Amino acid sequence: MPAPRTLPAKPRWYLIPVRVLLVTFLLTLLSFAVSLLLGIVGIVITSRAHGIHANMTLAYRHVALPVAAVAASIALISTAVLEIRSYRQTKILAEIAKASQ
Repeated sequence: MPAPRTLPAKPRWYLIPVRVLLVTFLLTLLSFAVSLLLGIVGIVITSRAHGIHANMTLAYRHVALPVAAVAASIALISTAVLEIRSYRQTKILAEIAKASQ
Protein backbone atom coordinates (compact mmCIF):
# COMPACT_ATOMS: atom_id res chain seq x y z
CA MET A 1 0.00 0.00 0.00
CA PRO A 2 1.49 3.36 -0.99
CA ALA A 3 2.35 5.87 1.71
CA PRO A 4 -0.06 8.79 2.03
CA ARG A 5 1.09 11.95 0.30
CA THR A 6 1.67 15.04 2.36
CA LEU A 7 1.30 18.49 0.93
CA PRO A 8 4.35 20.71 0.96
CA ALA A 9 4.36 23.50 3.51
CA LYS A 10 2.64 26.66 2.37
CA PRO A 11 5.19 29.45 1.90
CA ARG A 12 4.96 32.37 4.29
CA TRP A 13 5.61 35.80 2.82
CA TYR A 14 6.28 37.46 6.17
CA LEU A 15 9.46 35.40 6.67
CA ILE A 16 11.08 36.86 3.55
CA PRO A 17 12.20 40.17 5.15
CA VAL A 18 13.55 38.33 8.19
CA ARG A 19 15.69 36.01 6.07
CA VAL A 20 16.81 38.86 3.81
CA LEU A 21 17.90 41.04 6.73
CA LEU A 22 19.61 38.16 8.51
CA VAL A 23 21.63 37.10 5.46
CA THR A 24 22.44 40.73 4.64
CA PHE A 25 23.69 41.33 8.18
CA LEU A 26 25.86 38.21 8.16
CA LEU A 27 27.37 38.95 4.75
CA THR A 28 28.02 42.57 5.76
CA LEU A 29 29.72 41.47 8.95
CA LEU A 30 31.85 38.95 7.09
CA SER A 31 32.87 41.43 4.40
CA PHE A 32 33.71 44.05 7.05
CA ALA A 33 35.93 41.59 8.90
CA VAL A 34 37.76 40.41 5.79
CA SER A 35 38.24 43.91 4.39
CA LEU A 36 39.45 45.16 7.77
CA LEU A 37 42.01 42.37 7.91
CA LEU A 38 43.20 43.12 4.39
CA GLY A 39 43.23 46.86 5.11
CA ILE A 40 45.35 46.39 8.23
CA VAL A 41 47.78 44.14 6.38
CA GLY A 42 48.02 46.65 3.52
CA ILE A 43 48.56 49.60 5.84
CA VAL A 44 51.22 47.76 7.84
CA ILE A 45 53.08 46.78 4.68
CA THR A 46 52.84 50.32 3.28
CA SER A 47 53.97 51.94 6.53
CA ARG A 48 56.92 49.54 6.84
CA ALA A 49 57.95 50.28 3.25
CA HIS A 50 57.88 54.05 3.89
CA GLY A 51 59.35 53.78 7.39
CA ILE A 52 56.49 55.60 9.14
CA HIS A 53 54.11 54.75 11.97
CA ALA A 54 50.98 52.85 10.84
CA ASN A 55 47.69 54.72 11.30
CA MET A 56 45.14 51.95 11.82
CA THR A 57 42.13 54.25 11.70
CA LEU A 58 42.66 54.43 7.94
CA ALA A 59 41.86 50.73 7.74
CA TYR A 60 38.46 51.34 9.35
CA ARG A 61 37.53 54.60 7.65
CA HIS A 62 38.89 54.21 4.16
CA VAL A 63 38.90 50.47 3.58
CA ALA A 64 36.56 48.40 5.74
CA LEU A 65 33.59 50.73 6.04
CA PRO A 66 33.17 51.51 2.31
CA VAL A 67 33.68 47.86 1.37
CA ALA A 68 31.10 46.75 3.94
CA ALA A 69 28.61 49.37 2.71
CA VAL A 70 28.94 48.20 -0.89
CA ALA A 71 28.73 44.55 0.16
CA ALA A 72 25.62 45.29 2.25
CA SER A 73 23.81 46.90 -0.67
CA ILE A 74 24.75 44.08 -3.03
CA ALA A 75 23.76 41.44 -0.47
CA LEU A 76 20.44 43.15 0.28
CA ILE A 77 19.41 43.39 -3.36
CA SER A 78 20.57 39.93 -4.42
CA THR A 79 19.15 38.19 -1.34
CA ALA A 80 15.80 39.93 -1.78
CA VAL A 81 15.63 38.89 -5.43
CA LEU A 82 16.52 35.28 -4.61
CA GLU A 83 14.06 35.05 -1.72
CA ILE A 84 11.19 36.50 -3.73
CA ARG A 85 11.95 34.17 -6.62
CA SER A 86 12.05 31.20 -4.25
CA TYR A 87 8.79 32.27 -2.59
CA ARG A 88 6.98 32.56 -5.91
CA GLN A 89 8.31 29.20 -7.10
CA THR A 90 7.35 27.45 -3.86
CA LYS A 91 3.90 29.03 -3.95
CA ILE A 92 3.27 27.80 -7.49
CA LEU A 93 4.56 24.30 -6.70
CA ALA A 94 2.32 24.14 -3.61
CA GLU A 95 -0.69 25.11 -5.74
CA ILE A 96 0.20 22.45 -8.32
CA ALA A 97 0.54 19.81 -5.60
CA LYS A 98 -2.76 20.86 -4.08
CA ALA A 99 -4.53 20.71 -7.43
CA SER A 100 -3.15 17.28 -8.23
CA GLN A 101 -4.62 15.73 -5.07
